[in-house]
Amino acid sequence: MNKVSVVQAKAHFSEILAKVELGHDVVITRRGIPVARLSGLEHAKKTMQLDAIDAFRASLVPTAERSADLIRRMRDESY
Repeated sequence: MNKVSVVQAKAHFSEILAKVELGHDVVITRRGIPVARLSGLEHAKKTMQLDAIDAFRASLVPTAERSADLIRRMRDESY
């Protein structure tokens, strides 16, 4: 759990919010005493994870070779 002061939270709110969206909890302190905790919403975390998976899949280059054939070929070439 990350701890930030009120001053840091005000100055870097967007960065803190990005961490919360990634699933981190952030505790905001005033004079070293915790006063609030920011945590993401469950549905937001799942949606973001699905978006990341979709982006990864879109970045893959399709191949004509089946994955089983690729694995066999890689196995056989390593000996």
